[in-house]
Amino acid sequence: MSLILNVKKRNPAENSALTDTDLKAVVYGGGSESRPILISKSDFLHLFKDVKYSSLFDLIIDGGAPVKALFQEVQVNPVSMDPIHVDLIQIRMDQAMTLDVPLEFIGESKAMKMGGTLNKPYEEIEVECLPDKLPKSIEVDLSKLETYEDRITAGNLVLPEGVKITLDPEELIVSVDAPLSEEDQKKLEEANIGDVAAVTSEADEKKGEEEGKEGEAEAGKTEKPA
Repeated sequence: MSLILNVKKRNPAENSALTDTDLKAVVYGGGSESRPILISKSDFLHLFKDVKYSSLFDLIIDGGAPVKALFQEVQVNPVSMDPIHVDLIQIRMDQAMTLDVPLEFIGESKAMKMGGTLNKPYEEIEVECLPDKLPKSIEVDLSKLETYEDRITAGNLVLPEGVKITLDPEELIVSVDAPLSEEDQKKLEEANIGDVAAVTSEADEKKGEEEGKEGEAEAGKTEKPA
């Protein structure tokens, strides 16, 4: 699939000429100064759906020669969640880069089928590689988790050639926690009840103090001087 984004140079002084279909953006890197550009909002949404932040695409400015780029940051309207500004970074293909890549969990865990709960501290991990080696995702095979003692660490992941993980090899990527026993569940429920009771007691105590202060203040207002 061809991943191409055609954009136009933008004059920051002409913001008043922007339309609702335009999206302001800036390109950084590539040995050049930052360059303000305009992106078609529909073109951006269509491409971003496929590449997110971890896939390279060809950026063509005003019909020039394509350069490799990545989306670096997307600012959105906090109410409508529509994109309002995009930062892109031009990539040099001869220099290694570090980037967060999503983990793709595949397969079925026997331990989960026995009632265990999946424990996955990471949804993505940082990798180091040349740009043309950058994977779109890294697979994590859950079928290797047959018991509650099994675990998959960073060092167990199968990586494409030329890709390194910056995490410690012993760092936990995924495991399956055993279900709580009836005794453990009872202890947890008792602990939760105790926490709620403590919070309620503290709230009642504060309320009583406040009511006491209000009563004293009221008494001070009605008391006549001797």
